[in-house]
Amino acid sequence: MMTGTQVVEDRRQAAPERRRPAGRPPRAERRCLASGQAGDPSGMIRFVADPQGLLTPDLAAKLPGRGAWVTARRDCLERALRRKLFARALGRDVAIPDALIERVEQGLRRRLLDLIGLSAKAGQAVSGFEKVRAALGAGRVAVLLQAADAAADGRGKLARLGRAVDPGLPVLAPAGAAELGRALGRETAVHLALMPGRLAEQVLAEAKRLDGLVAAKCAADGADGDESVSRPGSPGSR
Repeated sequence: MMTGTQVVEDRRQAAPERRRPAGRPPRAERRCLASGQAGDPSGMIRFVADPQGLLTPDLAAKLPGRGAWVTARRDCLERALRRKLFARALGRDVAIPDALIERVEQGLRRRLLDLIGLSAKAGQAVSGFEKVRAALGAGRVAVLLQAADAAADGRGKLARLGRAVDPGLPVLAPAGAAELGRALGRETAVHLALMPGRLAEQVLAEAKRLDGLVAAKCAADGADGDESVSRPGSPGSR
């Protein structure tokens, strides 16, 4: 099982800032309990304690009760666990479930695949090499998704075509062909293109959260003498 999204490439570093759609209020910042830095909650993971005191990831940030926020980075989560920061932030003793970070990864992956399936049901996605190629050529693609186990030549052709039209096009390989297929209600899916819109933005946000759990440096690590944290690799990740 892959530990995170395979981000083939995303050169949208210098892309102009997107304007917030009219009527959508700005989201209040939250402070990461591991790094101490404030940020957009869309790049964080909220945790709550259930009635029995079990620490529970609230990936949709909708569960009732006091919440603790951690930047969606593996080593920030490891730091929060290692230093027992959740109990302090939640104001009570908490029980930590086994393999918590792996459970978070699995939950984020399910959310990502569910969003991809929802995009297809809403008519905001096309699949298949020829349909994706036509959409790329017309400049109607916000995100290019390809199976991580697809042939490199096919993936490369579509990525090059997309980048010729939009040099900053995000190209993601979030799962294998079988997993992508199940998200669309079919046996396999190899090439998908998401149209611009809210669902494509949500897919990118979830992909970023999932990718952050693979290998990323928490802003606080190294600042106070913490021991280094070993990080698993992710084939093809940034």
